[in-house]
Amino acid sequence: MPMKADRLVSIIMILLEKKRVGAQELADLFEVSPRTIYRDMEAISMAGIPVRSISGVGGGFEIMPGYKVDQKVFSADDLSALLMGLSNLSGMIRCDELVNALAKVRSIIPAEQSGTIELKASQVRIDLTPWMGSGHIQSCLETVKTALQEHKLLSFAYMDGHGSRTERTVEPCQLVLKSNHWYVQGYCRLRNDYRLFRLSRMSGLEMKQETFVPRDYPEPVLDFGEILETMQTEIKLRIHQSVLDRVLELCTYDRVTPDGDEHYIVRFPFIERDYYYDMLLSFGDQCECLEPRHVREEMKRRIQRLSALYEDQNRVIG
Repeated sequence: MPMKADRLVSIIMILLEKKRVGAQELADLFEVSPRTIYRDMEAISMAGIPVRSISGVGGGFEIMPGYKVDQKVFSADDLSALLMGLSNLSGMIRCDELVNALAKVRSIIPAEQSGTIELKASQVRIDLTPWMGSGHIQSCLETVKTALQEHKLLSFAYMDGHGSRTERTVEPCQLVLKSNHWYVQGYCRLRNDYRLFRLSRMSGLEMKQETFVPRDYPEPVLDFGEILETMQTEIKLRIHQSVLDRVLELCTYDRVTPDGDEHYIVRFPFIERDYYYDMLLSFGDQCECLEPRHVREEMKRRIQRLSALYEDQNRVIG
């Protein structure tokens, strides 16, 4: 099954070449449901390409003939945006479909504009590969992508955010990239419901030989901004300038005020969970929680437990 960006480009190319194509024909071609094709047509229309639906015998989708004759389907900016998106996506997911889509887009670039369009497309580079680490995620991506294309089950051991480990069998629906992390959304046969699984928390990922019939799946909930805002409180930190860049990845500069030549006071958005306490601990002695008192005391308890771990001489090996 092609990625959505590739599928949209391919549909546009098919509509340009053929007068009219039925929804079921496109669904069979791309191995998706007719409902997905209707959503794709809405996306193409919203992008400014006038697609209309003709009902009855011999009906289907078509690009309005006058538009194809009188106007260019893609402007230079459109082509640059397509090249930019497809090039960056192909750098993250290696697959023939993306390579083919890139070739198709480049084939319709006018020769006299190719230099300008390629220059614009290269002005943004997205590289989500880690500076350090193994190729675990990349190999997982390849396995998931193949399972999506062939409609095969995935099995893996999954470690959740609390450290609990469970064995899962999943019907994969889509790959999701959120905040530098890859996830796979799928129907979990253990929970009998759709779940979002982070690839870095998987182990023993395996594509099974058993196939499944694809279902229409719900869009995953990816925006928790409003929920998090209701849970957040503000704490007061004093940080050294050496960790300022890391702190600014987590809050805005208007929350930061200088405190002497080398330090800053930060009004830091905080949720009382292990993840946020671990975040503060990761700054080491370059960060001090000034208030509220109960957060400061909890930080003190966690530091004492950490110190006690290293003071236990019986744990020294060798």
